[in-house]
Amino acid sequence: MHSPESTQDQSSNNQAVSASTLISTPSLKEAFWFWLKLGFISFGGPAGQVATMHQELVERKKWISEDNFLHALNYCMLLPGPEAQQLATYLGWLMHRTWGGIIAGVLFILPSLLLFIGLSWVYLIYGQQAWLVTVFDTIKPAVIAIIFFAAYKMGKKTLTNVSLTTVCLITFIALLVFNIPFPLVIFGAILAGLFHHKVKQSKAVEAEIKFTAANQTKLSAQHFFKIGLSGLLLWLIPFGLLISTFGWVNTYSQMSWFFTKAAFLTFGGAYAVLPYVHQASVEQFQWLTSTQILDGLALGEITPGPLIMIVAFVGFLGSFKQELLGIENLFWAGSLGAIVATWFTFLPSFMFILLGAPLVEMSKQYGRLNQILKFITAAVVGMILHLGSFFMIHVYWPKGFTQSPELLSIGITLISLYLLLMRRWSIIQIIGICLLFASIRLFVL
Repeated sequence: MHSPESTQDQSSNNQAVSASTLISTPSLKEAFWFWLKLGFISFGGPAGQVATMHQELVERKKWISEDNFLHALNYCMLLPGPEAQQLATYLGWLMHRTWGGIIAGVLFILPSLLLFIGLSWVYLIYGQQAWLVTVFDTIKPAVIAIIFFAAYKMGKKTLTNVSLTTVCLITFIALLVFNIPFPLVIFGAILAGLFHHKVKQSKAVEAEIKFTAANQTKLSAQHFFKIGLSGLLLWLIPFGLLISTFGWVNTYSQMSWFFTKAAFLTFGGAYAVLPYVHQASVEQFQWLTSTQILDGLALGEITPGPLIMIVAFVGFLGSFKQELLGIENLFWAGSLGAIVATWFTFLPSFMFILLGAPLVEMSKQYGRLNQILKFITAAVVGMILHLGSFFMIHVYWPKGFTQSPELLSIGITLISLYLLLMRRWSIIQIIGICLLFASIRLFVL
Protein backbone atom coordinates (compact mmCIF):
# COMPACT_ATOMS: atom_id res chain seq x y z
CA MET A 1 0.00 0.00 0.00
CA HIS A 2 1.01 3.55 -0.62
CA SER A 3 1.46 5.89 2.29
CA PRO A 4 -1.15 8.70 2.69
CA GLU A 5 1.53 11.24 1.73
CA SER A 6 2.33 9.35 -1.46
CA THR A 7 -1.37 9.02 -2.37
CA GLN A 8 -2.00 12.69 -1.70
CA ASP A 9 1.04 13.70 -3.75
CA GLN A 10 -0.12 11.52 -6.62
CA SER A 11 -3.64 12.94 -6.68
CA SER A 12 -2.55 16.56 -6.24
CA ASN A 13 -0.15 16.28 -9.13
CA ASN A 14 -2.95 14.75 -11.20
CA GLN A 15 -0.57 12.33 -12.89
CA ALA A 16 -1.24 8.87 -14.22
CA VAL A 17 1.18 6.36 -15.64
CA SER A 18 0.22 3.46 -17.84
CA ALA A 19 -0.69 0.21 -16.19
CA SER A 20 2.31 -1.44 -17.83
CA THR A 21 4.76 0.73 -15.85
CA LEU A 22 4.58 -1.36 -12.68
CA ILE A 23 4.15 -5.11 -12.80
CA SER A 24 3.66 -5.37 -9.03
CA THR A 25 3.48 -2.26 -6.86
CA PRO A 26 5.72 -2.25 -3.77
CA SER A 27 4.90 -0.28 -0.65
CA LEU A 28 6.91 2.84 0.09
CA LYS A 29 8.49 1.00 3.03
CA GLU A 30 9.60 -1.89 0.80
CA ALA A 31 11.04 0.55 -1.70
CA PHE A 32 12.85 2.46 1.08
CA TRP A 33 14.70 -0.61 2.30
CA PHE A 34 15.57 -1.63 -1.25
CA TRP A 35 17.11 1.78 -2.09
CA LEU A 36 18.99 1.81 1.22
CA LYS A 37 20.47 -1.61 0.47
CA LEU A 38 21.35 -0.54 -3.06
CA GLY A 39 23.22 2.47 -1.71
CA PHE A 40 25.60 0.13 0.13
CA ILE A 41 26.08 -2.47 -2.64
CA SER A 42 26.14 -0.32 -5.78
CA PHE A 43 29.73 -1.04 -6.81
CA GLY A 44 31.00 -1.24 -10.36
CA GLY A 45 30.44 2.29 -11.65
CA PRO A 46 27.45 3.37 -13.77
CA ALA A 47 27.37 0.21 -15.89
CA GLY A 48 27.39 -2.08 -12.87
CA GLN A 49 24.81 0.00 -11.02
CA VAL A 50 22.42 0.08 -13.98
CA ALA A 51 22.83 -3.69 -14.37
CA THR A 52 22.11 -4.21 -10.67
CA MET A 53 18.93 -2.12 -10.82
CA HIS A 54 17.76 -4.00 -13.91
CA GLN A 55 18.40 -7.36 -12.31
CA GLU A 56 16.67 -6.43 -9.04
CA LEU A 57 13.75 -4.28 -10.22
CA VAL A 58 12.91 -5.85 -13.59
CA GLU A 59 13.98 -9.47 -13.38
CA ARG A 60 13.81 -10.37 -9.70
CA LYS A 61 11.23 -8.17 -7.99
CA LYS A 62 9.28 -7.31 -11.17
CA TRP A 63 8.45 -3.82 -9.88
CA ILE A 64 9.30 -2.16 -13.24
CA SER A 65 8.59 -3.40 -16.75
CA GLU A 66 11.41 -3.89 -19.27
CA ASP A 67 10.06 -1.22 -21.63
CA ASN A 68 9.73 1.41 -18.94
CA PHE A 69 13.17 0.65 -17.50
CA LEU A 70 14.83 1.11 -20.90
CA HIS A 71 12.84 4.26 -21.64
CA ALA A 72 13.87 5.77 -18.30
CA LEU A 73 17.50 4.80 -18.94
CA ASN A 74 17.49 6.42 -22.39
CA TYR A 75 16.20 9.68 -20.94
CA CYS A 76 18.81 9.68 -18.15
CA MET A 77 21.61 9.03 -20.65
CA LEU A 78 20.70 12.29 -22.40
CA LEU A 79 20.98 14.38 -19.23
CA PRO A 80 24.05 16.02 -17.75
CA GLY A 81 25.13 14.48 -14.48
CA PRO A 82 25.27 10.94 -13.04
CA GLU A 83 23.00 8.70 -15.09
CA ALA A 84 22.83 5.86 -12.52
CA GLN A 85 21.67 8.18 -9.72
CA GLN A 86 19.19 9.84 -12.06
CA LEU A 87 17.88 6.45 -13.14
CA ALA A 88 17.35 5.47 -9.49
CA THR A 89 15.46 8.73 -8.92
CA TYR A 90 13.33 8.15 -12.04
CA LEU A 91 12.46 4.58 -11.05
CA GLY A 92 11.61 5.73 -7.54
CA TRP A 93 9.33 8.37 -9.08
CA LEU A 94 7.62 5.75 -11.23
CA MET A 95 6.77 3.74 -8.16
CA HIS A 96 5.83 6.45 -5.66
CA ARG A 97 5.97 9.79 -7.43
CA THR A 98 7.83 12.74 -5.90
CA TRP A 99 8.66 11.27 -2.49
CA GLY A 100 9.61 7.98 -4.10
CA GLY A 101 12.07 9.74 -6.38
CA ILE A 102 13.57 11.77 -3.55
CA ILE A 103 14.01 8.71 -1.31
CA ALA A 104 15.60 6.65 -4.11
CA GLY A 105 17.98 9.41 -5.18
CA VAL A 106 19.07 10.37 -1.67
CA LEU A 107 19.66 6.80 -0.46
CA PHE A 108 21.62 6.05 -3.62
CA ILE A 109 24.23 8.68 -2.71
CA LEU A 110 24.08 9.03 1.11
CA PRO A 111 26.17 5.94 2.05
CA SER A 112 28.77 6.95 -0.52
CA LEU A 113 28.97 10.50 0.86
CA LEU A 114 29.53 9.26 4.41
CA LEU A 115 32.17 6.80 3.22
CA PHE A 116 33.97 9.48 1.21
CA ILE A 117 34.08 11.82 4.20
CA GLY A 118 35.66 9.08 6.31
CA LEU A 119 38.05 7.90 3.59
CA SER A 120 39.10 11.46 2.75
CA TRP A 121 40.04 11.98 6.40
CA VAL A 122 42.02 8.72 6.45
CA TYR A 123 43.70 9.70 3.18
CA LEU A 124 44.87 13.05 4.56
CA ILE A 125 46.09 11.56 7.84
CA TYR A 126 47.74 8.42 6.45
CA GLY A 127 48.22 9.35 2.80
CA GLN A 128 52.00 9.31 3.06
CA GLN A 129 52.12 5.94 4.79
CA ALA A 130 54.01 3.35 2.74
CA TRP A 131 51.14 0.84 2.77
CA LEU A 132 48.60 3.35 1.46
CA VAL A 133 51.01 4.63 -1.19
CA THR A 134 51.51 1.04 -2.37
CA VAL A 135 47.77 0.44 -2.56
CA PHE A 136 47.19 3.60 -4.62
CA ASP A 137 50.20 2.93 -6.87
CA THR A 138 48.69 -0.47 -7.66
CA ILE A 139 45.12 0.69 -8.23
CA LYS A 140 45.81 3.83 -10.29
CA PRO A 141 47.16 2.01 -13.37
CA ALA A 142 44.05 -0.18 -13.29
CA VAL A 143 41.90 2.94 -13.11
CA ILE A 144 43.52 4.09 -16.37
CA ALA A 145 42.42 0.82 -17.96
CA ILE A 146 38.90 1.32 -16.59
CA ILE A 147 38.77 4.82 -18.11
CA PHE A 148 39.80 3.59 -21.56
CA PHE A 149 37.38 0.68 -21.24
CA ALA A 150 34.59 3.17 -20.52
CA ALA A 151 35.60 5.18 -23.61
CA TYR A 152 35.58 2.00 -25.70
CA LYS A 153 32.11 0.94 -24.53
CA MET A 154 30.63 4.39 -25.01
CA GLY A 155 32.39 4.91 -28.34
CA LYS A 156 31.21 1.57 -29.67
CA LYS A 157 27.60 2.67 -29.21
CA THR A 158 28.07 6.34 -30.07
CA LEU A 159 30.61 6.74 -32.89
CA THR A 160 28.39 5.26 -35.59
CA ASN A 161 29.39 7.55 -38.46
CA VAL A 162 32.23 9.74 -39.72
CA SER A 163 30.75 12.97 -38.33
CA LEU A 164 30.52 11.67 -34.77
CA THR A 165 34.01 10.12 -34.94
CA THR A 166 35.40 13.43 -36.18
CA VAL A 167 33.82 15.31 -33.28
CA CYS A 168 35.38 12.80 -30.87
CA LEU A 169 38.87 13.23 -32.37
CA ILE A 170 38.64 17.03 -32.53
CA THR A 171 37.59 17.11 -28.88
CA PHE A 172 40.49 14.88 -27.88
CA ILE A 173 43.02 17.06 -29.71
CA ALA A 174 41.46 20.32 -28.49
CA LEU A 175 41.76 19.22 -24.85
CA LEU A 176 45.13 17.47 -25.02
CA VAL A 177 47.03 19.87 -27.28
CA PHE A 178 45.29 23.23 -26.94
CA ASN A 179 43.88 22.86 -23.41
CA ILE A 180 40.54 24.37 -24.43
CA PRO A 181 38.13 24.82 -21.47
CA PHE A 182 35.55 22.08 -21.03
CA PRO A 183 32.43 24.29 -21.44
CA LEU A 184 33.68 25.55 -24.82
CA VAL A 185 34.06 21.96 -25.99
CA ILE A 186 30.47 21.19 -25.04
CA PHE A 187 29.27 24.38 -26.76
CA GLY A 188 31.12 23.40 -29.94
CA ALA A 189 29.55 19.94 -29.85
CA ILE A 190 26.09 21.50 -29.50
CA LEU A 191 26.72 23.75 -32.52
CA ALA A 192 27.91 20.76 -34.55
CA GLY A 193 24.81 18.82 -33.55
CA LEU A 194 22.51 21.70 -34.50
CA PHE A 195 24.20 22.09 -37.87
CA HIS A 196 24.02 18.35 -38.58
CA HIS A 197 20.36 18.24 -37.60
CA LYS A 198 19.54 21.17 -39.88
CA VAL A 199 21.24 19.44 -42.81
CA LYS A 200 19.47 16.19 -42.05
CA GLN A 201 16.12 17.96 -41.80
CA SER A 202 16.43 19.12 -45.37
CA LYS A 203 16.60 15.48 -46.47
CA ALA A 204 14.01 13.90 -44.26
CA VAL A 205 10.85 14.91 -42.47
CA GLU A 206 10.95 14.93 -38.71
CA ALA A 207 8.94 12.07 -37.25
CA GLU A 208 5.83 13.20 -35.45
CA ILE A 209 5.49 12.87 -31.72
CA LYS A 210 2.91 10.22 -31.10
CA PHE A 211 0.65 10.23 -28.12
CA THR A 212 -1.51 7.32 -27.12
CA ALA A 213 -4.12 7.05 -24.44
CA ALA A 214 -2.05 4.35 -22.77
CA ASN A 215 1.05 6.46 -22.12
CA GLN A 216 -0.27 9.97 -21.67
CA THR A 217 0.49 11.64 -18.38
CA LYS A 218 -1.77 14.43 -17.24
CA LEU A 219 0.46 17.31 -16.38
CA SER A 220 -0.29 19.76 -13.61
CA ALA A 221 0.91 23.36 -13.72
CA GLN A 222 0.74 23.32 -9.94
CA HIS A 223 3.10 20.34 -9.82
CA PHE A 224 5.69 22.01 -12.02
CA PHE A 225 5.48 25.27 -10.08
CA LYS A 226 5.79 23.46 -6.72
CA ILE A 227 8.75 21.31 -7.75
CA GLY A 228 10.48 24.12 -9.63
CA LEU A 229 10.11 26.60 -6.76
CA SER A 230 11.27 24.00 -4.23
CA GLY A 231 14.37 23.27 -6.29
CA LEU A 232 15.15 26.97 -6.69
CA LEU A 233 14.83 27.59 -2.96
CA LEU A 234 16.91 24.51 -2.10
CA TRP A 235 19.66 25.98 -4.26
CA LEU A 236 19.25 29.67 -3.42
CA ILE A 237 18.97 29.43 0.39
CA PRO A 238 22.23 27.47 1.06
CA PHE A 239 24.00 29.45 -1.68
CA GLY A 240 22.95 32.71 -0.05
CA LEU A 241 23.89 31.48 3.43
CA LEU A 242 27.38 30.52 2.29
CA ILE A 243 27.95 33.91 0.66
CA SER A 244 26.55 35.89 3.60
CA THR A 245 28.56 33.83 6.13
CA PHE A 246 31.89 33.41 4.36
CA GLY A 247 31.86 35.93 1.48
CA TRP A 248 31.89 35.40 -2.29
CA VAL A 249 35.62 34.74 -2.62
CA ASN A 250 35.57 32.05 0.08
CA THR A 251 36.20 28.47 -1.08
CA TYR A 252 32.77 27.24 0.09
CA SER A 253 31.01 29.89 -2.01
CA GLN A 254 33.23 29.21 -5.00
CA MET A 255 32.59 25.46 -4.68
CA SER A 256 28.83 25.97 -4.58
CA TRP A 257 28.87 27.98 -7.81
CA PHE A 258 31.42 25.77 -9.57
CA PHE A 259 29.66 22.47 -8.84
CA THR A 260 26.33 23.98 -9.89
CA LYS A 261 27.85 24.78 -13.28
CA ALA A 262 29.41 21.31 -13.44
CA ALA A 263 26.01 19.72 -12.86
CA PHE A 264 24.57 21.46 -15.92
CA LEU A 265 27.57 21.11 -18.25
CA THR A 266 28.76 17.55 -17.74
CA PHE A 267 27.08 15.15 -20.13
CA GLY A 268 28.29 11.57 -19.89
CA GLY A 269 28.57 11.00 -16.15
CA ALA A 270 31.61 10.91 -13.91
CA TYR A 271 34.27 10.35 -16.55
CA ALA A 272 32.99 13.40 -18.40
CA VAL A 273 32.92 15.63 -15.32
CA LEU A 274 36.49 14.80 -14.31
CA PRO A 275 38.24 16.90 -17.00
CA TYR A 276 36.16 19.90 -15.97
CA VAL A 277 36.73 19.26 -12.26
CA HIS A 278 40.44 18.83 -12.89
CA GLN A 279 40.79 22.06 -14.85
CA ALA A 280 39.04 24.07 -12.14
CA SER A 281 40.14 22.40 -8.90
CA VAL A 282 43.80 21.90 -9.87
CA GLU A 283 44.64 24.68 -12.29
CA GLN A 284 42.18 27.47 -11.46
CA PHE A 285 41.38 27.18 -7.72
CA GLN A 286 44.31 24.93 -6.66
CA TRP A 287 42.13 23.03 -4.20
CA LEU A 288 44.23 19.86 -4.71
CA THR A 289 46.83 18.32 -7.01
CA SER A 290 46.58 16.12 -10.10
CA THR A 291 47.87 13.16 -8.10
CA GLN A 292 45.18 13.68 -5.48
CA ILE A 293 42.47 13.81 -8.19
CA LEU A 294 43.60 10.40 -9.42
CA ASP A 295 43.74 9.09 -5.86
CA GLY A 296 40.15 10.27 -5.43
CA LEU A 297 39.13 8.42 -8.57
CA ALA A 298 40.79 5.29 -7.20
CA LEU A 299 38.76 5.68 -4.01
CA GLY A 300 35.63 6.11 -6.09
CA GLU A 301 36.26 2.82 -7.86
CA ILE A 302 36.44 0.85 -4.60
CA THR A 303 33.43 2.42 -2.85
CA PRO A 304 29.70 2.01 -3.55
CA GLY A 305 27.63 4.79 -5.05
CA PRO A 306 28.04 7.08 -8.07
CA LEU A 307 31.58 7.51 -9.32
CA ILE A 308 30.89 11.24 -9.56
CA MET A 309 31.04 11.26 -5.75
CA ILE A 310 34.68 12.13 -6.28
CA VAL A 311 33.35 15.69 -5.94
CA ALA A 312 32.99 15.00 -2.21
CA PHE A 313 36.69 14.10 -2.11
CA VAL A 314 37.54 17.35 -3.90
CA GLY A 315 35.33 19.33 -1.54
CA PHE A 316 36.84 17.71 1.56
CA LEU A 317 40.47 18.14 0.53
CA GLY A 318 40.00 21.68 -0.76
CA SER A 319 38.30 22.82 2.46
CA PHE A 320 40.70 20.92 4.72
CA LYS A 321 43.75 22.33 2.96
CA GLN A 322 42.64 25.93 3.42
CA GLU A 323 41.63 25.49 7.09
CA LEU A 324 38.32 27.23 6.42
CA LEU A 325 36.95 26.70 9.94
CA GLY A 326 40.26 27.11 11.75
CA ILE A 327 43.12 24.78 12.55
CA GLU A 328 41.15 23.09 15.36
CA ASN A 329 38.20 22.15 13.10
CA LEU A 330 39.90 20.61 10.08
CA PHE A 331 37.66 17.53 9.94
CA TRP A 332 34.47 19.61 10.12
CA ALA A 333 35.80 22.04 7.54
CA GLY A 334 36.47 19.16 5.17
CA SER A 335 33.10 17.55 5.92
CA LEU A 336 31.25 20.79 5.15
CA GLY A 337 33.19 21.08 1.89
CA ALA A 338 32.22 17.53 0.93
CA ILE A 339 28.55 18.24 1.71
CA VAL A 340 28.61 21.52 -0.26
CA ALA A 341 30.16 19.84 -3.30
CA THR A 342 27.67 16.96 -3.14
CA TRP A 343 24.60 19.16 -2.57
CA PHE A 344 25.22 21.50 -5.49
CA THR A 345 26.29 18.66 -7.81
CA PHE A 346 23.24 16.45 -7.25
CA LEU A 347 20.43 18.96 -6.66
CA PRO A 348 20.02 19.70 -10.41
CA SER A 349 19.84 15.95 -11.11
CA PHE A 350 16.79 15.65 -8.86
CA MET A 351 15.17 18.59 -10.64
CA PHE A 352 15.87 17.08 -14.08
CA ILE A 353 13.96 13.95 -13.08
CA LEU A 354 11.14 15.33 -10.93
CA LEU A 355 10.31 17.97 -13.55
CA GLY A 356 11.15 15.94 -16.66
CA ALA A 357 9.77 12.49 -15.84
CA PRO A 358 6.10 13.47 -16.40
CA LEU A 359 7.01 14.92 -19.80
CA VAL A 360 9.02 11.85 -20.71
CA GLU A 361 6.16 9.55 -19.81
CA MET A 362 3.88 11.75 -21.90
CA SER A 363 5.91 11.32 -25.05
CA LYS A 364 8.01 8.26 -25.83
CA GLN A 365 9.05 9.09 -29.40
CA TYR A 366 10.72 12.51 -29.41
CA GLY A 367 13.78 12.14 -31.62
CA ARG A 368 15.04 15.66 -32.37
CA LEU A 369 16.91 16.09 -29.09
CA ASN A 370 18.48 12.64 -29.47
CA GLN A 371 20.05 13.65 -32.78
CA ILE A 372 21.63 16.77 -31.30
CA LEU A 373 22.85 15.11 -28.10
CA LYS A 374 24.61 12.38 -30.06
CA PHE A 375 27.26 14.96 -30.87
CA ILE A 376 27.60 15.87 -27.20
CA THR A 377 28.08 12.19 -26.38
CA ALA A 378 30.72 11.92 -29.12
CA ALA A 379 32.55 14.85 -27.54
CA VAL A 380 32.27 13.10 -24.17
CA VAL A 381 34.09 10.07 -25.62
CA GLY A 382 36.89 12.40 -26.72
CA MET A 383 37.00 13.91 -23.23
CA ILE A 384 37.25 10.49 -21.62
CA LEU A 385 40.13 9.59 -23.96
CA HIS A 386 41.84 12.82 -22.97
CA LEU A 387 41.32 12.04 -19.29
CA GLY A 388 42.90 8.62 -19.69
CA SER A 389 45.86 10.07 -21.61
CA PHE A 390 46.35 12.77 -18.99
CA PHE A 391 46.44 10.23 -16.16
CA MET A 392 48.78 8.00 -18.17
CA ILE A 393 51.34 10.78 -18.24
CA HIS A 394 51.16 11.34 -14.48
CA VAL A 395 51.20 7.64 -13.56
CA TYR A 396 53.75 6.33 -16.06
CA TRP A 397 56.10 9.33 -15.87
CA PRO A 398 55.56 10.77 -12.36
CA LYS A 399 58.88 12.66 -12.48
CA GLY A 400 58.62 13.82 -16.08
CA PHE A 401 59.54 12.45 -19.49
CA THR A 402 63.25 12.72 -18.72
CA GLN A 403 62.88 9.65 -16.49
CA SER A 404 62.15 6.08 -17.58
CA PRO A 405 58.47 5.08 -17.50
CA GLU A 406 57.05 2.98 -14.68
CA LEU A 407 57.01 -0.43 -16.38
CA LEU A 408 55.07 -2.08 -13.56
CA SER A 409 52.28 0.50 -13.90
CA ILE A 410 52.15 -0.01 -17.67
CA GLY A 411 51.94 -3.76 -17.13
CA ILE A 412 49.06 -3.41 -14.65
CA THR A 413 47.14 -1.26 -17.14
CA LEU A 414 47.66 -3.70 -20.02
CA ILE A 415 46.66 -6.71 -17.94
CA SER A 416 43.58 -4.88 -16.64
CA LEU A 417 42.56 -3.94 -20.20
CA TYR A 418 42.96 -7.55 -21.29
CA LEU A 419 40.82 -8.79 -18.41
CA LEU A 420 38.13 -6.18 -19.09
CA LEU A 421 37.98 -6.57 -22.86
CA MET A 422 38.82 -10.21 -23.47
CA ARG A 423 37.90 -12.00 -20.26
CA ARG A 424 34.91 -9.74 -19.45
CA TRP A 425 35.95 -9.22 -15.85
CA SER A 426 33.92 -6.74 -13.82
CA ILE A 427 35.41 -3.55 -12.39
CA ILE A 428 35.01 -4.98 -8.90
CA GLN A 429 37.09 -8.03 -9.89
CA ILE A 430 39.80 -5.78 -11.35
CA ILE A 431 39.98 -3.66 -8.20
CA GLY A 432 39.93 -6.80 -6.05
CA ILE A 433 42.88 -8.39 -7.84
CA CYS A 434 44.78 -5.09 -7.58
CA LEU A 435 44.21 -4.97 -3.83
CA LEU A 436 45.42 -8.56 -3.58
CA PHE A 437 48.53 -7.70 -5.60
CA ALA A 438 49.14 -4.64 -3.40
CA SER A 439 48.95 -6.88 -0.31
CA ILE A 440 51.50 -9.25 -1.83
CA ARG A 441 53.81 -6.33 -2.64
CA LEU A 442 53.57 -5.10 0.95
CA PHE A 443 54.24 -8.58 2.34
CA VAL A 444 57.25 -9.14 0.06
CA LEU A 445 58.68 -5.70 0.73
